[in-house]
Amino acid sequence: MADNAQPRLVANGICKSFPGVRALHEVNLRVFPGEILALLGENGAGKSTLMKILAGVQKPDAGTIEAEGVVIPVGSVQEALRQGIALIHQELNLATNLTVGANIFLGREPHRYGWIDEKAIAAESRRVLDLVGLEIDPSREVGDLTLGQMQLVEIAKALSVNARVLILDEPTSSLSARETDRLFAVMGDLRERGVSLIYISHRLAEIQRMADRVTVLRDGLNAGELSRTEISHDAMVRLMVGRDVSRVYQRTAGTPGATVLELKEVRTPANPSQSVSLQVRAGEIVGLAGLIGAGRTELLEALFGVTPPLAGEIRVEGKPLQPQHPRDAVRGGLALVPEDRKKQGVVLAESVRRNLSLASLERDRLRGFLLNEAAESEITSRMIRELRIKTPGEEQPVRFLSGGNQQKVVIGKWLAMSPRVFLLDEPTRGIDVGAKQEIYQLMETLAASGAGILFVSSELEEILGLADRVLVMHEGRLTGELSRGELSEERIMTLATGGPAGASRANGSDHQA
Repeated sequence: MADNAQPRLVANGICKSFPGVRALHEVNLRVFPGEILALLGENGAGKSTLMKILAGVQKPDAGTIEAEGVVIPVGSVQEALRQGIALIHQELNLATNLTVGANIFLGREPHRYGWIDEKAIAAESRRVLDLVGLEIDPSREVGDLTLGQMQLVEIAKALSVNARVLILDEPTSSLSARETDRLFAVMGDLRERGVSLIYISHRLAEIQRMADRVTVLRDGLNAGELSRTEISHDAMVRLMVGRDVSRVYQRTAGTPGATVLELKEVRTPANPSQSVSLQVRAGEIVGLAGLIGAGRTELLEALFGVTPPLAGEIRVEGKPLQPQHPRDAVRGGLALVPEDRKKQGVVLAESVRRNLSLASLERDRLRGFLLNEAAESEITSRMIRELRIKTPGEEQPVRFLSGGNQQKVVIGKWLAMSPRVFLLDEPTRGIDVGAKQEIYQLMETLAASGAGILFVSSELEEILGLADRVLVMHEGRLTGELSRGELSEERIMTLATGGPAGASRANGSDHQA
């Protein structure tokens, strides 16, 4: 990017409000040809709103957008695409029952003699797939692809409409390390070709690796910019939260109590040939590490009765538990915070009050099936206060909350049940560093109160910083256990890739499949 280059896209004085919420106020942004611009900010800072405005999904209340120095109409996806602006959402927008080529040309299929020109679709699809380095047949169904391949198909689809500004919203959130490296290579190639990329991610290490410049939003306002030479973890965090967060992880381990969760030879439907045995004690935070596909989520879902275990013994505080349904697990003292909070953790269209009281409806109901509105109101006000949930009011639909506050609602509904064991699956996925710190402090508080915590995380830094012990899975089985004093990225990755258990201390039978 030349110092005197004209910006390809400029947003000037963008304002946007929703009922009870000021999302953006006089926000400015510019991106240059052949530049990767990272857009950062805590959840609720206004990033997604700004990107939707740039991509024509939403109309601003005030402000202008310029493309190549010319003010353009806003508020239409079609107009944004005509200007070469394409948004790739975090939740991929592909029809999995259609072919790759059909997805790339969906809604703008070329015709010949009144029929869809399949040959033209195949030829043009191969051209744009080559641009992203994806060697697959355009006639292959999208549902058969990996998430990483689907991400590249989305980019190819954008390039097929000659996108010159590509907006990527949390593109690596569900990708493996190898798929992430592939995506970054494609981004580098696009930058070399002069394509402008706006990159949104909560993974600051990725920003340091890829970004040419960083723009930060805070509370719907511009908080500052960082040039390439100024980009550092501390500088980004300082602009995002308006203060120094010198130590995100502050785990001070206590003395664990009696065993609250015990598994003996538990087999899950996902890995029926493997069995898992482990223990979690009161006041203990146990990390469950492993690569994508290791069986971590499947194990937690089996314990919670989402997909009941095939065999084995589960005990909670010494009492046997046979979870054939989530209600069995809840009655037994378990709580699950799922990986996908939007699909499995909250009812997005319902209010904060309804969501916070969901788990306790059966317990608190009056005679028959009458709602106990007094109990519901008490739970709601207490959880909003104790968890510091940022919401205009208890009747606010959960879909309008930031990711971090949605996660607090998920945890809050279980806190009302006083469970003995918390199963947390990627508890900080997709939330900002400030909200992460609050979730970590909450985990500390739960452990200090005597609860046991078994948590899954794909972020090694998180595992290393929070866990009293780490259990590592590979292909459905536990390959080893590491105490806090033995933890290192190298040891965890050795076990996660099926390496020898010599990377960990000798394991007893309680921890071997």
